[in-house]
Amino acid sequence: MLEKYQNYIVAAILAVMFAVSVLVSSGDAAIMDEVAHIPAGYTYVKYGDFRLNPEHPPILKDLAGIPLRLLNLSFPTQDDLWTKNANDQWIAGWKFLYMPENNTEQMLFWSRFPIILLSLLLGFVIFKWAKELFGVKAGLLALALFALDPNILGHNHYVTTDLGIAAFSVFAFYFFLKYLKNPNWKTIVLAGIFLGLAQLAKFSAVLLFPIFGLALLIRIFFRNDKIKKSFLGSLKFKRFWLQKFWLYGTSFALILVICFAMIWAVYEANTFRMPTEKIHQLIDTQLYGGSKNVASPPLHKMADIPVLRPLAQYFTGFFMVFGRVAGGNTTYFFGQVTNQSFREYFPIVFLIKEPISTLILLLISISVGITMFLKSFSPARGEMPRPWRGGGVGAKKIWKNVKNYLDRHITETTMLLFIALYAYVSVTGNLNIGFRHLFPILPFMYILIAKEITVLGTRLAKNTRKYYFATVAVLLLWLAAGTAFAYPYYLAYFNEMIGGSKNGYKYVTDSNVDWGQDLKRLEKFVDENGIDKIRVDYFGGGDVKHYLGDKAVIWHADSGQEPGWYAISATFLQNSLWYKITEGKPDYQWLREQEPYANIGHSILIYKIK
Repeated sequence: MLEKYQNYIVAAILAVMFAVSVLVSSGDAAIMDEVAHIPAGYTYVKYGDFRLNPEHPPILKDLAGIPLRLLNLSFPTQDDLWTKNANDQWIAGWKFLYMPENNTEQMLFWSRFPIILLSLLLGFVIFKWAKELFGVKAGLLALALFALDPNILGHNHYVTTDLGIAAFSVFAFYFFLKYLKNPNWKTIVLAGIFLGLAQLAKFSAVLLFPIFGLALLIRIFFRNDKIKKSFLGSLKFKRFWLQKFWLYGTSFALILVICFAMIWAVYEANTFRMPTEKIHQLIDTQLYGGSKNVASPPLHKMADIPVLRPLAQYFTGFFMVFGRVAGGNTTYFFGQVTNQSFREYFPIVFLIKEPISTLILLLISISVGITMFLKSFSPARGEMPRPWRGGGVGAKKIWKNVKNYLDRHITETTMLLFIALYAYVSVTGNLNIGFRHLFPILPFMYILIAKEITVLGTRLAKNTRKYYFATVAVLLLWLAAGTAFAYPYYLAYFNEMIGGSKNGYKYVTDSNVDWGQDLKRLEKFVDENGIDKIRVDYFGGGDVKHYLGDKAVIWHADSGQEPGWYAISATFLQNSLWYKITEGKPDYQWLREQEPYANIGHSILIYKIK
């Protein structure tokens, strides 16, 4: 039945995902990062100028800017933020989004729409790839895990880099692994194009280079099947490893050339009207250490050479990221606040934000994968065990099994290597601002879970198999039900291990819970409760006065205490402790000791003080 109706099932899942994403998007106010990304995308497309938000590559902002270009919008090009200053992205964003002549809700909807479509494309590729590798059941299971993950639904409609880097990383992996299995002109060109697009989505895609290089070496040294003919023609090498080394070495070099040609072309399209002095200004003002940065002199020289100018802008953004990561970010984590990082941050956040049903399937798949891997090295039935050491026959057989495993499982091995590297970099990095930073590894996790779950099902006895797949179906129903009940507050989703989403802000903040998405819902609460005056300390990309007008009084932790209504963003409620520790300012301890009167979307806490 699944094979017969697979196309209808995929279409239904993606249609539901699309509808939910559009509805959630319509109810969400601008989040913090959209204030910088949306105006940047608009100016790239309209003006061919990259002076705003240069610390992120342009491709995702271009997608958001294309529909905005079709609207009749005003942009403050006469202000100092554009004419004099460098990278005044936040001021530009606030003005652009909330200028009276611009329709804010229309701008938010259409700039987000391409990101929603990109998430649907990612879902389809996850299904297609898992199906090609492991069958229809695996494809449908991987798609369900992706489309029903509330964390994905919480972010797949925002103009940010998180969903985009996940999508383009998967696309790059898909075509690169096709190239590894069959090097020809088509696979080489596609691998180069999509590797370049991944680099144009987010600078963290640089991690693809070592992973792809390692996968290439595995393929060179462990590929067993002969190469009859390549894109270079017949290869006349006596030794097979030399044939593989020449074939993959030359073709990978071509992939890298195509990749950087893509980067150059897209940056050229986004900077061709940008004054050269603006690039110099960005180099001097935005790099960590300014003109003393070791990268500054060569970047200035590149900016003065027209053909290298796009790459000067690319590497300026690349080095800006290093400064951003080194600087850290104020992070609240389980009652502690710091501007450094917690090593346990990402593992714990993963465990409390991923649905429990998905975690159970992950645990089963890890157990199955390890068991199958070890079993592949066990002696065959009836064969006597051989010693593993001393270079004897047993050691040779183990080495042969390793080679055969890496040859047959190059796709899974490459995925696991990427997950391990990306997780390591995230855990040891200095930015703890949200589970969203783990998004690039989630699609690979869904595919590998689907593989192991379906593989185990095929190996079970017929009667046992029925109960097994019934259990998997129950877990998927649990996932679907939990996601349905979490609607529409997906960004602030937490699983039952901490009591659900209502308790999330007690453990972590920022984009895990509160990115400013619920300001429009706060407006509705104020209207429904007939509130004439409310003190608001809001964290996000919305404009409080735009939505609440004179009913809002802008408030901060050090503004004191007085009776009345308060609306405090969860991030400011918890992070105010940092300013008490570092600057001796009053914090919101007096509010943290009270139960909120209401909780808007689990991110804005309402207090009624008598």
